[in-house]
Amino acid sequence: MLHLQSSSTEGWFRRIEPHLEEVLIDHAHCEHKAAATAMSLLGSYIESRELCEEMTRIIDEELEHFFMVLDLLKKRNIQFRLQPPGNYGRELNKLIRNNEPQRAVDRLLVASLIEARSCQRFDLLSKHVNDPELAEFYASLFESEARHHTTYVRLAKLFATAEEVKKRLEELSAAETEIISRGHPLPRMHS
Repeated sequence: MLHLQSSSTEGWFRRIEPHLEEVLIDHAHCEHKAAATAMSLLGSYIESRELCEEMTRIIDEELEHFFMVLDLLKKRNIQFRLQPPGNYGRELNKLIRNNEPQRAVDRLLVASLIEARSCQRFDLLSKHVNDPELAEFYASLFESEARHHTTYVRLAKLFATAEEVKKRLEELSAAETEIISRGHPLPRMHS
């Protein structure tokens, strides 16, 4: 379902567990970036009514999640602040081809893989975090992240055949596995 070639592990959870405040702040940044990505896609492919309608829904949901995380931070007296970003998104975006329609396909598939990895990480957090409120919060996000993933894959088929999308998704997923396996020294949602 998620088109990922590797699973998030409990090892990742053990590395970030002592730093859940930082991960929660990073999560807010991730939701903001997800909304910004959807807005950028809407602007780039505005001639596609179907894509615009889906991006509008995703933007609304991602911004809702952003404010949900901000509310959780406020409730816990954690100051939202800028953080040095990890390299995950930057590395994935380097894989996007320059020429259309391949660029559209890649942008949508990269977004789909980021959503899929977030989905996996939220599932892992919901099952292992020793904080009932956080566990419930992360479990509540699983469905929408999975839906966003499948929406992005479906929309890529507006720009290429199903077979071309499948092949490119496999290539990008293999690269995503390599990127995520390298990790990042800072505790991040995608470290």
